[in-house]
Amino acid sequence: MKSIIRVEVPQQSYEVAITPGGLGQLGHWMQPLKLGQKVLLVSNPMIFKHYGQQAIDSLTASGFQVTPIMLPAGERYKTLASIQKVYDAALEHRLERSSTIVALGGGVIGDMAGFGAATWLRGINFVQVPTSLLAMVDASIGGKTGVNHPQGKNLIGAFYQPRLVMIDPQVLQTLPPREFRAGMAEVIKYGVIWDAGLFEQLEAEKRLDQQRYVGEELLQTILTASCQAKAHVVSKDEKEAGLRAILNYGHTIGHAVESLTGYKVVNHGEAVAIGMVAAGQIAVALGMWDQDSADRQNVLIQKTGLPTKLPAGIDLDAIVAALQTDKKVKDGRVRFVLPTAIGSVTVTDQPTAAIVRQVLEGIQS
Repeated sequence: MKSIIRVEVPQQSYEVAITPGGLGQLGHWMQPLKLGQKVLLVSNPMIFKHYGQQAIDSLTASGFQVTPIMLPAGERYKTLASIQKVYDAALEHRLERSSTIVALGGGVIGDMAGFGAATWLRGINFVQVPTSLLAMVDASIGGKTGVNHPQGKNLIGAFYQPRLVMIDPQVLQTLPPREFRAGMAEVIKYGVIWDAGLFEQLEAEKRLDQQRYVGEELLQTILTASCQAKAHVVSKDEKEAGLRAILNYGHTIGHAVESLTGYKVVNHGEAVAIGMVAAGQIAVALGMWDQDSADRQNVLIQKTGLPTKLPAGIDLDAIVAALQTDKKVKDGRVRFVLPTAIGSVTVTDQPTAAIVRQVLEGIQS
């Protein structure tokens, strides 16, 4: 099973290749793109232990000169200090404008490696090789790169498209169950905002909380449908001037929860799941969505083993205040992505702070 999805954007169109065993063919896929000889392979120690040598062997066999660099794993390390390590390695190994940075890892590694590529020598080649489900279906596609600021997530960054996204489903075999569930949050998101058929297919499954309950065929469907949805939206709106904002469904409150808990209590997917529950209830409160559909969403979230309640002890007023730093704020008003039907959402600034707080009170632990 193999799927090739084209992302058509003005900055630079590219392919998303979803192919089992693709990691061993990485050099073969990169060779025709004329990416220069020097490659800086950015990964984290755990991922590199599993897949680093396989990636290096494939690249070396295709004539690339590879230098690996390790960055610490975890959202709290997604900082300018980590980017400095990328810059130092790029300088030490004399990366040129024709050189390439390859991200081998999850969304955090992809975001940092991409930002490094976007800003070193004002932009060098970048290739994404995502190793987590979340990165495969979301973070690796679309060109969003960056790091966190102490006051908010992803406030420092750039839109910078990769030359290639290589997705090898086989690497998910070593993904911890909690990280698999985190990725399923983004898959459910696509079902709610874009693909009712995908949502219904997920509903029909008995268990989705561990990868061993998801067969190869369903996994390929999940990856292909999610990547197609992301590619379609990004192709129409590369830099989030309009339509692309719908990809932030669940992220407005989710990012606030992540930031306020120091990126240590919940991971990104868990925060998005909580944010989707909240957004659904806000839509119900505004009369935009029916409670039955909200319940269907919440049941599906629970089926994946994701949380539907806020972390214990989190300050609700602090969440409301943190929303003001969200990137979708316009003219001082927070804009929410809210569902109107399974497979359809809208962006609105209608929710008041009082409604948001009322909903948050309803999902307290």
